[in-house]
Order: sequence, then C-alpha cells, then structure tokens
Amino acid sequence: MKNNPGIAIIGSGYWGKNLIRNYSQIGALRIICDNNETVLDVFKKQYPTIDVSLTINDVLSRNDIQGVVVATPAEKHFGIAREALLAGKHVFVEKPLVLDETEAVELITLAKKNKLILMVGHLMQYHPIFQHLKSLVAKGDLGRINYIYSHRLNLGKIRREENALWSFAPHDISMILALAGDIPESVQCTGGNYLHKKIADVTTTHMTFSSGLQAHIFVSWLHPFKEQKLVIVGDRKMAVFDDTLPWNEKLLLYQHEIKWQNNIPIPTKTEPEKILDIAETEPLANECRIFLQAISTGKQPITDGNEGLRVLKVLNASQNSLDQDGLKISLNDTQSAKPKSTHNIFGENTFIHPSAIVDDKVSIGDNTKVWHFSHILSGSKIGKNCNIGQNVVIGPDINIGNQCKIQNNVSVYKGVTIEDDVFCGPSMVFTNVYNPRAFIKRMDEIKPTLLKKGASIGANATIVCGTTIGSYAFVGAGAVVKKDVADYAMVVGNPARQIGWICQCGCKLDSKNICGACGNKYPKLKKLKKSK
Repeated sequence: MKNNPGIAIIGSGYWGKNLIRNYSQIGALRIICDNNETVLDVFKKQYPTIDVSLTINDVLSRNDIQGVVVATPAEKHFGIAREALLAGKHVFVEKPLVLDETEAVELITLAKKNKLILMVGHLMQYHPIFQHLKSLVAKGDLGRINYIYSHRLNLGKIRREENALWSFAPHDISMILALAGDIPESVQCTGGNYLHKKIADVTTTHMTFSSGLQAHIFVSWLHPFKEQKLVIVGDRKMAVFDDTLPWNEKLLLYQHEIKWQNNIPIPTKTEPEKILDIAETEPLANECRIFLQAISTGKQPITDGNEGLRVLKVLNASQNSLDQDGLKISLNDTQSAKPKSTHNIFGENTFIHPSAIVDDKVSIGDNTKVWHFSHILSGSKIGKNCNIGQNVVIGPDINIGNQCKIQNNVSVYKGVTIEDDVFCGPSMVFTNVYNPRAFIKRMDEIKPTLLKKGASIGANATIVCGTTIGSYAFVGAGAVVKKDVADYAMVVGNPARQIGWICQCGCKLDSKNICGACGNKYPKLKKLKKSK
C-alpha cells in the first residue's frame, strides 16, 4: 500500500520482531534499526526489500520516514523518543512509555508543540474482545461496576532489566483505567522475590477508586501455566475475558444476581452467555493500523501520551508501595515516588527513581533528583538542587553540598567530601585507600579527599585519595590527579599538571588572569607550593 506513511522500527528483539512482521505485511515498513549487526543480517534475508541500519541517525535523517516505532528496553525509550520528536517524526513507544513521569510530560509537551502523534503500545486496548467489553460497560449493560480483577501469569519470559510488575502489569492497568474512566485514589502492592533478591517475580496490586470501585492485578512469570483473565463484577452482570481460550469463548457474560431473603444474601447463578458476533482480528495488527491512521489524520489514538502517563503514575505508585512492603500510596504523592522511611529525611520535590536504592539514615535536600539504578548508602547527606545520575553509588557517610551534579557511573566512596556547586563528570573515579589489597582490610587507612566549592572534574578523570581540589578548579577529562590542585587552577594529563587558570564561569583566563568571556579579574592567584 503505497499511501501508507513510512515506518522505521528501532529495536528488533523479543517484541520488535512482531512489530516488524506486522508493519511489513501492511506495507509501511521502510527500515529496521538495531545495534546488533548479526540480527540485522537475519532480517535483511527475511525482508530483502527493507533497509537496515546500526545507527538511529540514519533513520531520523530520512525524508521517507514519517513514524518511528521504539521497541528497545524501557530505559532507552525517553532518549530515542525525544530525538525522534525533535526530528519531526511521529512516535510509537512500546510499554511503558518511559520510566519517569517528568520525562513523560516532556515527551507529551514536545509532541503537542510540534503537532506530532505520541502513542503508547498498550496492546489490549486494540483487542476487539476488550473493545466490545468496554462498550458494554460504557452502555451500562453490566450495571454499576463494583470490582475488577486481572490475572496475567506465565512461566517466563523472565527478565533482569525489570520486575514482573513493569513487564506484565501495564496492559492490565491500561484496561482497568479505561473501564473505570478514572485513575485510582490509592494503590497498594506486595510481591515476592524468588530468583533475584532485588527483582520481584510475583506482584499483586490493589487499587481503590473514588467511585468505590476496587480492582486488583496479579502478575507472575513463575506460574505453572499461562493465564490471561480479566473479570468484571457489576451489579447486573459479570463478565469474564479469558484471552487464552478460542475466539468465540474468550468473552462470557454471567447474569448472576444476589437476592436477599430474610436479610440473608442468596446468590442466583445462571449459565454463561457467549458473545459470538465479534470479528476476529489480530490486536497488534489493529494497533499498527491505528498508528498509521493517526499519522495520516492527526487524530490522537486512545493510548496517546496522556494515557501512557496515567498508566505510568499507577506503575510508579505500585513500585513505591512494593518497596515499602505494601504501604498504601496516594496517587497525589507519586510524582516524587520517594520512599517514606522514618529514618530518612527528604526535602520538598525530592525525586528518587523506583529503580534507585536509598538506605536508612539518609538526608536528601529539596528538588534533588536521584536517577535509575543509583544507590545512596547509609549515613550520607545530599544537599538541595542536586542531580544524581544513573548508576551512581554514594556512601556510606558522604556529605555532598547543594547544586552538585554527579554524572552517570560515578562512585563517591567514604572519605570523600563534596562542597557546593561541584560537577563530577561521567565515569570519573575517586579512590579512598592509597595501596589497596583485596585480601588486606585497610578501611582504617582511608585518606580524605575534598572537592571545594565550584570545582569541576572531567569525564574519566581519576582523583587519587588524600588530595584537595581547590575552589572552581578544573580537572580535564582523563586526568590523573595525585596532588592538591589550587583554587581556579586548570590541570590535565597523567599525572595531572597545571596548564593555566580558569574563571568561575568556566572559561580560561589570559596571561593577565582576566576572563575574556565575562571580564572577571583574578590578580591574586597563586600556585600551590610543591611538597617536599
């Protein structure tokens, strides 16, 4: 079909291959992008008329691509979707939309500003059986909905990048929110970790709505058989949607009633009614066609960015509750998603990503953000307006000042002190013992390291313990610092040597110690005396 918008699929793994199949059959697929060359070779043989690429730039630079489908691991969704929207492409993102609500809002705002479609892969919304069931609820055929429960159970596929809640529950949350026409007031979630102490294999999520509706979701990848069942209990009828059964048996309606006799409730059971007049189509094919229609018409799909954000709010609240052994979480409190430990102190608008770990006796200041997979150890104190990147380890017993940036993959060990306004570049390294041995304990020989106010440490630099980095000093990328660095000094190399002076604004000073960028003068700068 030549009139279809051109589609690029980024990510061709477990679910991406199904998207590739459908968009190819529709005739819209133009290019497959993946970072695995061997996988691309296989797809090139299977789909010889479809282009393949190892780089996203190849996709975004093509004029024949109107829509980008993102089927990568969830932690990559935001970056790729944002890049695609900025390139003027419509975007479909597999569930979940992103991992962080602020990122979801940014994508929604960006799509709206550029008049682009942002769609989320909540597949069950495009299942003909569920669509019929939703219409029955909307028309009131089931009466007042009192209770909904959903089971999504199987043996595998077991993941390590996410738990069963994030892997299975988004579809069920999406369906329940659609049926309820609202988001829950509160959420409680419990689970069990059996294969990995940090990853829940089984979770049960309970939701309470302002209408009085109650709902729960049971998910597991450690179940002896596959079960995908949605049960809706109304005061007139009950409905069971079992997606594992043959098409004509997937939806059953029960006109069960509860009658009162002598103040005793007596259930009256009836035979189930099958719904036989629903045309059978593949939900994924329907979802793909809806994305193409949305691109062509500009009409927002039912699983747009805002629907994705609502599901994400419930997921984050559920994770927050799961982390605290089933504590009831109000949806009004989930934006920051921070643990509520009686031993911790968190400021206003503190954000802690659900995948991050914060031990007891930790203090985190106002507006500070702690991102994916980071770990703040006991006794550590982080100031206000800080940004702690992905995979950062801080502590134990570390003090970090206000407005600091600790970029990805940095470990701030015991013995390091970081004052206000310090920048630690990606993958830079601190040490805390001068002559470590794996088989000799030397924690009583920790040598203190101090980063003074305004200092900046470049990417991949190493700060050997026992040194002080002066105020507003600048350590170049990859430098190895083995001795103290003076205030405002710029050092590079291995071992690091001073090559000049630098202004507070981050620009190099001239021979008269004047900043050509902002005009600041530094007449009293002095190099440190060499140690004897």
